[in-house]
Amino acid sequence: MSGTLSHLEALESESVHIFREVAGEFERPVILFSGGKDSIVMLHLALKAFAPAAVPFSLLHVDTGHNFPEVLHYRDRVVAAHGLRLHVACVQDYIDRGVLRERPDGTRNPLQTLPLTEKIQAERFDAVFGGGRRDEEKARAKERVFSLRDEFSQWDPRRQRPELWNLYNGRHSPGEHVRVFPLSNWTELDVWQYIAREAVELPEIYYAHHREVFRRGGMWLTAGEWGGPKDGERVEKRRVRYRTVGDMSCTGAVDSDADTIEKVIAEIAASRLTERGATRADDKLSEAAMEDRKREGYF
Repeated sequence: MSGTLSHLEALESESVHIFREVAGEFERPVILFSGGKDSIVMLHLALKAFAPAAVPFSLLHVDTGHNFPEVLHYRDRVVAAHGLRLHVACVQDYIDRGVLRERPDGTRNPLQTLPLTEKIQAERFDAVFGGGRRDEEKARAKERVFSLRDEFSQWDPRRQRPELWNLYNGRHSPGEHVRVFPLSNWTELDVWQYIAREAVELPEIYYAHHREVFRRGGMWLTAGEWGGPKDGERVEKRRVRYRTVGDMSCTGAVDSDADTIEKVIAEIAASRLTERGATRADDKLSEAAMEDRKREGYF
């Protein structure tokens, strides 16, 4: 019998090690959980890392107010099933107070930074798990697994530390915190193959289904109160699925017949576009859109 780990086993082992390392180094960690596939896999790994004990972290969701209902229902069901504590920071609360303003394009993804950073400060979270992966986007490719943030939650690439031999440095000053990315070395295909292996349940919008959508900016968007469709944008019913899930106003669906995990894996294996490059309008606002938001305190 060989003692060599398979590719997925090695990734799982690394992620479990990261969760346990954070549990040992930090006092108030929290897992960012949106009900998207990466945060779902992250929670699944955390459950495995500490079983049979409970996960020693609470969850945090930044609710834009423009989330897909299917994803919110899934989020609440999972939280209840595992007896987890969920913190919610609502963008709408900041808009109602006049602290934030709606954007002309209706998207609220760029408005998440302030609710996120203020919640981190208010709850004194010193480690924040995120589901970011290096294959998603070039700004995320620069991230360390342990990413130091200053007292304003801002990211400075010059302050990041080397991580040789999987040694992670969680040292930080009062007011600072560390963003932790246990899926850094995973790819979209790895995530889906792991979901298949572990039989992880996902929101149904990740699989092909018929949906009313309209075309904008080269993407199929779902109509909603956020501001779509506009005059001249025709709504039509198509068979689509979502590769990634975020704010409804900037997350596009892709034409697809992949209604099973096996078909999704085959589709991803044949794709030459990253999930964010193909379906996230917020990453196309400028050449350095993600880089700018990371510096401001976003992931």
